Amino acid sequence: MTRSIIDHASDESQSEQVEAGLCPDCETDTIVHDPDRGERVCEECGLVLNADPIDYGPEWRAFNAQEHDELSRVGAPLTQSMHDRGLTTTIDWRNKDANGHSMSADKHGQLHRLRVWQERIRTKNAGERNLKYALSEIDRMVSALGVPKPVKETASVIYRQALEQDLIRGRSIEGVATASLYTACRKEDIPRSLEEVTAVSRVEQREIGRTYRYIADELGINLEPTNPRQFVPRFCSELDVGTDVETKAVEIIDRTTEQGLHSGKSPTGFAAAAIYAAGLLCDETIPQRAVADTAQTTVVTVRNRYREQLEAIDQQPAT
Repeated sequence: MTRSIIDHASDESQSEQVEAGLCPDCETDTIVHDPDRGERVCEECGLVLNADPIDYGPEWRAFNAQEHDELSRVGAPLTQSMHDRGLTTTIDWRNKDANGHSMSADKHGQLHRLRVWQERIRTKNAGERNLKYALSEIDRMVSALGVPKPVKETASVIYRQALEQDLIRGRSIEGVATASLYTACRKEDIPRSLEEVTAVSRVEQREIGRTYRYIADELGINLEPTNPRQFVPRFCSELDVGTDVETKAVEIIDRTTEQGLHSGKSPTGFAAAAIYAAGLLCDETIPQRAVADTAQTTVVTVRNRYREQLEAIDQQPAT
């Protein structure tokens, strides 16, 4: 809870403390600025040192997204996922004027020609056409994978950096775009395997993996190995297993990764094996085939990995 200040900082010594960044009440240097309230507050005792009376928010009120869009007087924010960063003109396809009235047939033809030329002049050279196509590919794959918007922004930035450093020469646009998306998923800790990304791409998995390693090395992107436990919640949700199985699977992964058992193994296969082993230990039947299909791996991989995991944690399923 914050407390009002202004009576505390009346004398000169207290004013000097405030200027030095010290709280005049508890004499600690834990003063922070709260941008939402426009105040400087002491984190330790909650004392409000000064308040900014200016409200930088809109002067109108909106109670839903539609009202916000109608009342807002600015356009969409800048985005890296469009080749022109969103700074473009869009000619509406509905052929209506500013008052919402339909336009004449002659105007329809004129507007169609304007749209065609607008689309043509949005890209002025081959580099922009390359970028436009690549970003549209990233957008398509992001929609197919169902990953959040920050991943698309990160992937777009990575592709732009690769284009600026001429890393695309000798490689396909689709391959570099897919590798950028896979790198963004790894960077944002979004659990998507290389097999899942390949399934929505137009290039082969081998090319994606090779391009991903090349881009990460050239751009200096250091990524930690994927933790198998990131895949457990999604796999358990698709398999519709109980929370006790999910908890046990995470425990198995944590104990086996401490021993380095996951090193050099596919994280999705390792997570699938942990879920199957957890099902055995929790007396919940989960078919190996179902686990393997969910993780896009093989039954042999699940069988080999779960046995190694049970041996490592020195447990055997109940018979």
